Amino acid sequence: MHRLLKALGLVYMVIFLVACSTPGMQVYSEAETAAAGLNYQDAEEYRIGSGDVVQVSVWRHTDLGISVPVRPDGKISVPLIGEVAAGGKAPQMVAADITARLAEYLRDPNVSVIVMEMNSHEYLNRVRVTGAVRAPTSTAHRRGMTVLDLVLVAGGVTEFAAADRTRLYRKTDEGTNVYTIRLDKILQDGELDTNLALVPGDVVTVPESIF
Repeated sequence: MHRLLKALGLVYMVIFLVACSTPGMQVYSEAETAAAGLNYQDAEEYRIGSGDVVQVSVWRHTDLGISVPVRPDGKISVPLIGEVAAGGKAPQMVAADITARLAEYLRDPNVSVIVMEMNSHEYLNRVRVTGAVRAPTSTAHRRGMTVLDLVLVAGGVTEFAAADRTRLYRKTDEGTNVYTIRLDKILQDGELDTNLALVPGDVVTVPESIF
């Protein structure tokens, strides 16, 4: 049994080392994703847009590293290889493209691409709902969209939701404004006083009941 466990440990170690050394493979740390305003799921799904600031790093080649905004045409300029299309692609896809092109000049290049600032029109014009809803989601903002519309897109609340403690978070130039949403009264009683109209960038959070 001891030998078996030891052997399994060695197998896992090999798998880990191979993954870490795979050219173009993007590994996001918690600090990196937090700095970019992302969580791990966002980092996997986010598509780069014009105006975003991306950081390109090439292991052992600091002279090739850059931190640049994505141009309106969706491209960035990378030392040695020139223009690279980034718009509409996930960071790991861009890393793979850069890796393939750098392979003409470098041996086994290891490239990472991180979104440092999300300023694209596509990102800023979305609204999000999290917490005790059936399908937490990020979706494009539509004119006239309300809190109720967003919750319905998310499949409604779960049986564990404390719907009347729902909050809407809205960033402004002065900070973040927080609004109380009586979601249970909206859903059950049709009272629409707190069914606020959404603006791009709004985040609605439905907490779970403490009982």
